[in-house]
Amino acid sequence: MDFTNPLIYGVPCFLGLIALELTYSKHVTKEKKTLYKWKDLAASISMGIGSVILAPLTKTIAAIVLLNFVYELFNPIIGGVRTNIMGWESFGYAWYVWLLCQLADDFSYYWFHRQNHNIRILWAAHVVHHSSDNFNLGTAVRNGWFTIFYKTFFYMWIPAIGFAPEMLVVCLGIEALWQFQLHSPYVPKLGIIEKVFNTHTMHQVHHSKNIEYMDKNHGGFLNIFDKIFGTWKALDENIEIKFGVTHPPNSYNPLVILTHEYRDIWKDLKKSKNWYHKFMYIFAAPGWSHDGSTLTIKQYRKRLKVDLTTADLAISVKS
Repeated sequence: MDFTNPLIYGVPCFLGLIALELTYSKHVTKEKKTLYKWKDLAASISMGIGSVILAPLTKTIAAIVLLNFVYELFNPIIGGVRTNIMGWESFGYAWYVWLLCQLADDFSYYWFHRQNHNIRILWAAHVVHHSSDNFNLGTAVRNGWFTIFYKTFFYMWIPAIGFAPEMLVVCLGIEALWQFQLHSPYVPKLGIIEKVFNTHTMHQVHHSKNIEYMDKNHGGFLNIFDKIFGTWKALDENIEIKFGVTHPPNSYNPLVILTHEYRDIWKDLKKSKNWYHKFMYIFAAPGWSHDGSTLTIKQYRKRLKVDLTTADLAISVKS
């Protein structure tokens, strides 16, 4: 059975919604006058166009070759029936199978997204999306060009257990559509919807560089996996949120934005001749250093907690 990736229809809608939000921010609201910066938007659109050009090539390879190969390998036709090697009949296209596939997709998206923040070489590709200090629908299309080369590997288990590759591709498209609209700052907290779904304010937390918010809310359209695995954080409206990254590219040049973290990794590799240190500079969490000159988010939070505890003890002693 053949299906069309919904992103084919989504791209023109993306551009239209960006134009609508841009117009609204410039001519209707006073507090959002600086929501869009022209050079920043141009950089985001440029990288989005690059992704659109590259995606058909890589996704064709991923969907047609890799996912189909895995599906055929683990779900051979036996006696005229496609059967998983574990013994059950491969899944069809019933409505509940679609729901299960979307859930599996969201689970994979969570771990794909989380590892993009936890492994520096992956962060080098993903940081592109976080590199703007603006949070708007234009930022939603500010995608790195290199994540598409490894993203598929996080999803291979789904066709391996019996979901059709074309079904997974549609679910991936639905996920991307939901992720796009999360980048509008005009949508407030949504009440009971927040109990289940990943919402706009939750995604503002994800894009924040506030220390209490960093590396939180990795979910796709659900927030259940963030809550299960301890990475969920609600938006505190009393905290002034700051968007972007702690080490920005400081450039509107798309090529600089796409490659600046790889350049920084290369510089860090030269800091030590120890091969373990070199390995960690590539595969440890962003911020790791062999001499403590820079810290990961976990290390920084731990040190901050210790400092606060020490300060509290000092106050107690004085009082």
